[in-house]
Amino acid sequence: MKTEAPALYKFESLTDFHRVFGLPKPLHPMVSFINIKDMTITPGALPPSMVMPFYKIAYKMNLCGKAKYGQNYYDFGEGGLVFTAPGQIFESPSASATSGFLLLVHPDFMLSYPLAGTIKQYGFFNYAANEALHLSEKERVAIFAVFNIIEEELDNRIDQFSQDVLISQIELLLNYSNRFYGRQFITRKVGNNNLLQKIEDILDDYFKNGTASESGVPTVQVLADKLGMSASYLSDMLRSLTGENAQHHIQEKLVEKAKERLSTSNASVSEIAYELGFEYPQSFSRLFKTKTNLSPLAFRQSFN
Repeated sequence: MKTEAPALYKFESLTDFHRVFGLPKPLHPMVSFINIKDMTITPGALPPSMVMPFYKIAYKMNLCGKAKYGQNYYDFGEGGLVFTAPGQIFESPSASATSGFLLLVHPDFMLSYPLAGTIKQYGFFNYAANEALHLSEKERVAIFAVFNIIEEELDNRIDQFSQDVLISQIELLLNYSNRFYGRQFITRKVGNNNLLQKIEDILDDYFKNGTASESGVPTVQVLADKLGMSASYLSDMLRSLTGENAQHHIQEKLVEKAKERLSTSNASVSEIAYELGFEYPQSFSRLFKTKTNLSPLAFRQSFN
């Protein structure tokens, strides 16, 4: 009887990852730089999904998902970067996987360095695969310069200074990526100029059709799902457009709706709080006062 492969494969180590993809043993137990062309991918031999305890930064030569505005593609065609945090599930690559490079870094490699904490602040590790960073030619050159130093360090110089050098290059790579994502948000503004209106419409419908009272206060994840993007990407894109994240926009809409109800109805504060999705009226009153410097009752009295 044939044993079926598990639906989800969990890598235990870099050595395990190299073994599964037919690669030589890694030169360092916690950091690996891989040319995707060297990976052996046998159709049907891998489970459909995988998860690993590493940070993965993948550069792919032929990225899909370019943004199309009208009849033109505005994103660059020099390949791009996809980021995965430890514990995230990703699909197994196909036998026709694109060419490029993988940088795998175990979180323990960064222990005792500030990067162990600051790496969690790079939101792009929580972006979806279709929210990849598309690079210009100059950006690609900068990224490849860092890749070359990492590869050379792993190939030739594993000594007492290697960790310092590798950590500094990984941090430089992340800072470059942060900068280049900022550029991507700017160049995509043409295609995202109706994003605020879409958010406004989604939130209006959410409150109008009673979803709030049934499902609670709208979350960033709910908003992102409606827009077809990850919550992290949505917040970062809104921050680039307006200076405020998605949670701020939701709270502003909640206060707007609360003001409308307080000024045009005799509903109690508790009733309005439940209509807007709050489980506890105190939470509603706290948010309202934070945003307006008035309690809901004080606002109603001042309005009247």
